[in-house]
Amino acid sequence: MNQTELSRHASDAAAQALRVSLAERAHAIESTIDSLIPALSSGGEARVVDAMRYATLGGGKRLRGYLATEVASLFGVAPAGPLRVAASVEMLHAYSLVHDDLPSMDNDDLRRGQPSTHRKFDEATAILAGDALQTMAFEILADEATHPDATARIALVRALAVASGAAGMVGGQMIDMEGEGRALGLDEVRRLHALKTGALIRYSAEAGAILGQADAAVQAKIAAYGRDIGTAFQVADDVLDATASAEELGKTAGKDAASGKSTFVALMSIDGARAEARMLVERAIASLDGFGSEADTLRALAHYMVERRS
Repeated sequence: MNQTELSRHASDAAAQALRVSLAERAHAIESTIDSLIPALSSGGEARVVDAMRYATLGGGKRLRGYLATEVASLFGVAPAGPLRVAASVEMLHAYSLVHDDLPSMDNDDLRRGQPSTHRKFDEATAILAGDALQTMAFEILADEATHPDATARIALVRALAVASGAAGMVGGQMIDMEGEGRALGLDEVRRLHALKTGALIRYSAEAGAILGQADAAVQAKIAAYGRDIGTAFQVADDVLDATASAEELGKTAGKDAASGKSTFVALMSIDGARAEARMLVERAIASLDGFGSEADTLRALAHYMVERRS
């Protein structure tokens, strides 16, 4: 077996190990969410709890939650706390999807191959479910069960607030909405997605380092890794929106072009966007140079971000 074949074999083995790890961790995260949002059989609030469970359970790759738990494992953190952080970030992400799908935002009736929350329930219930998921995300982080050190818990709360607010995900969504119907430049599109999608993925990586109480220099490297795979994830999403079917995506395909959005594909072409994604992946992997083989799963995850088909 020559060097090229050895490299390909190693790459295939890493990809297979990642698929197994993703599936196992997704199941653990799903179980954690299920236990944190128990179903109610009675009471006026039962409907909103049903909507919260509908929005968070039964689908999704759990990439953000996986990232938090996998980074935490680099620092030897026991699984219970990272799984709670994973559940928290997945709830925050689910809230953003519920609100994004509303008629006043992206107006999408399909999510993860199922009716969007506002179509399954109603708009008012969907808004309340999103509100409740957002607040619950912070409630989980503030609990001693997540981390015994209050300093770490405060750092988790603050980092998620920054990543999800006007300086992060919400700000990116506003830029996205303001950009409909007009041409954005490449730098504007990069900033849009660094906020809308990348900030929460960066936080997910950073959260694992916070749980591990890594020093500031190491946290910065992990955050840089998360930032770059977050942007790569969005570039790949733009490519998928232009090339994949609704069945593959589990949501409406071709919406970016139909709504006249400025995307990486629109500005760089499909081949150019794919090259951008590859560059971001290599830069993300370079941020892990201080780690050994224990970070191989994170390296494989960076590649997965741009090679996935959904």
